[in-house]
Amino acid sequence: MRKTYITTAIPYVNGAPHIGHAMDYCLADVFARYQMLIGNEVRFQAGTDEHGNKIFQKANELGLPVEDYVKENSDKFKDFIHKLNVSYTDFVRTTDPEHEKRCQEIWMKLRDHIYPAKYEGWYCTGCERFITEKEYEENHGICPDHQKPYERLEEENYYFRISDFKESITSAIEAEKLKILPEFRKKEVLKLLEDTPDVSVSRPKSQLTWGVPVPDDENQVMYVWIDALANYITVLGYPDKDISDWWPAAAQFVGKDILRFHAIIWPAMLLGLGLPLPENLVSHGMVLSDGQKMSKSIGNVIEPVEVINKHGIDAFRYYFLRHIDTFADSDFTWEKFENAYNNELANDLGNLVQRLATLASKNNIVLDDYTLVLPEEYRALMDNFEFSKAFDYAWEKVQGINRRIDEEKPWSLAKEGKTEELNACMNSLINALLNANLMLKPFLPNACEKISAAFDKTVTVPTQPLFPKSK
Repeated sequence: MRKTYITTAIPYVNGAPHIGHAMDYCLADVFARYQMLIGNEVRFQAGTDEHGNKIFQKANELGLPVEDYVKENSDKFKDFIHKLNVSYTDFVRTTDPEHEKRCQEIWMKLRDHIYPAKYEGWYCTGCERFITEKEYEENHGICPDHQKPYERLEEENYYFRISDFKESITSAIEAEKLKILPEFRKKEVLKLLEDTPDVSVSRPKSQLTWGVPVPDDENQVMYVWIDALANYITVLGYPDKDISDWWPAAAQFVGKDILRFHAIIWPAMLLGLGLPLPENLVSHGMVLSDGQKMSKSIGNVIEPVEVINKHGIDAFRYYFLRHIDTFADSDFTWEKFENAYNNELANDLGNLVQRLATLASKNNIVLDDYTLVLPEEYRALMDNFEFSKAFDYAWEKVQGINRRIDEEKPWSLAKEGKTEELNACMNSLINALLNANLMLKPFLPNACEKISAAFDKTVTVPTQPLFPKSK
């Protein structure tokens, strides 16, 4: 048995949970459930990023104490994660006193790589980060995400010397001691690493009031990197506790938009602390809406809770884990979703369970002791984070069982009174279903639990369809 630590990126709590957050959580949850399925012990982190000016300003606009505002929004994310049926074990808030104290201790451990310097350059308020001259020129002076001009700032900050670690990070990525998935993202990171400057890790308190104070400097507050990225180890107890049972993380799941920070700044921090790098950085793509990037101004934003409320969590997880590629940008439309739900989930799996349970019950089939095995092909896909392909592999087994029922016609065996042949046929079909069900458990935990219960020692015919079809 292996101890396996899995992390998700912590969302900024000035907005509602969106589909990108759902992908982080669901992909990490699939890997966590798979690890438990093969007998490993899992710790699974989630949390919320709660410092920064945008948070402070939003709380003021709403007339709320900032502490109340961040708790209220953190609770929304907890509720959202619960709706997704995600099995996290640890939840960290960056306003937790223990996290703040540990961040200050981490700062002190990194201080040989931190230096004060004056900065004059471009800053994006929406992103809460400094922009290089190259980015400024490429974006023509306007942030592509927030559609607002960059601001010119001049201030004195502390900088973290990324240059101390560039060579080591490059070597680790090239040797896959830090594996970046998918492969094409690895090449992007190596290219970005060449031009990455030292990064600002503080702001003057006059500019940033809501954050972790810099140790030994009452005029500076920690900037996002050390505060937010450190959560992955502070939640384990670092530096107060020995975290070697769980660190390095087996997998850290992030959206492609924040991969550069996790693949460059985070490894530099870990190397500065003398800690090993995570084994895998898994970067997922974007969910498009009818072929376009989701945008409130366009009005094409897909609300995850709306999808869940319409057909339930298994339907949500089915579409977004099978039809949304694990690594590439993929498309959602309601038409595609309804088609996948009715013709695949409800028809292929839901009807299959109902047919087999009804046939077995009607003909008093005595269930065998079944042998459940995860095929090597499936395990290889899951071990390599090819979740959508692993889901396809399991679904092919489901479709194969449907074909077998039509070919072997167990109802004909029943009519002909061939009891022994019928029993053997039905047990073989149910055994195949339960093996497919085992592979589907990380993806559709609710439905798979019901399927297991329907064929547990005696057959129980479901009184309601697993997936009622849309009208």
